[in-house]
Amino acid sequence: MEDSRDFAILTNDLPKAWSGLTVQEYKELKGLKKENLRDNMTDIELILNSLAEVTTTALSRQEEPETFDENRQIARRGGRVARNARADIESELGHTVISPLNAADKPALETKKDGVPLPPGEKD
Repeated sequence: MEDSRDFAILTNDLPKAWSGLTVQEYKELKGLKKENLRDNMTDIELILNSLAEVTTTALSRQEEPETFDENRQIARRGGRVARNARADIESELGHTVISPLNAADKPALETKKDGVPLPPGEKD
């Protein structure tokens, strides 16, 4: 799995698995063109993305996949762990943590109540 196209597919599988959005769909939600998606995520979005990545890395080290398909399954499993965490967070909060906020909304993007941006329309 050394092809850059394969890497791009795996990189896209992670946010899709935990958020339901591909990288391109996520960038569209946030109104981004060429900006880095990570730089435009809320605290919780970043943590969920990192959880998907670190879980995928741990699974990959443990299972040592040899094929692209094996790597892709592991990426999806790592993303599923973050999706489950997202579901728990959203259940507690009563709203989605997937946000259209971006770096242009920097004060809103940063930690609000306990690290969570307020739902749309709600004020501090």
